[in-house]
Amino acid sequence: MAEHPHATLVREAYDAFLRVDLDALRGLMTADVTHHVPGSHALSGDFKGQAAVIGMYRRLFQETGGSFRAELRHVFVDGRGHAVALHHITAEREGRRHRVDGCLVLRIVGDRITDIDECVDDVDKENEFWG
Repeated sequence: MAEHPHATLVREAYDAFLRVDLDALRGLMTADVTHHVPGSHALSGDFKGQAAVIGMYRRLFQETGGSFRAELRHVFVDGRGHAVALHHITAEREGRRHRVDGCLVLRIVGDRITDIDECVDDVDKENEFWG
């Protein structure tokens, strides 16, 4: 049985992110995409529109000297425009290593990602690493 198109879209987005192909990633999102990042650090908040979301991703790579990685572990879809992507994050910043599991809850309209809610297992740990 073929993979659901929404799962394929999420896999394509993670692949583009890992290649740091931000133009390809932009093509997988709606113009008004929003990425919600939990926490109370400089990279948390609501990023609205492709420019803001891609700018935040650039900053992730800059802040970590290019070491930021999100290894996709599994994708769940409901066939109605929702997907959950489980991933493992690794990054290094200011001599500190970051290794955490998390997920993205994505909303998909047509064949584009329109909303991304990021979930982490320890908000305090995120604040400490990015603070």
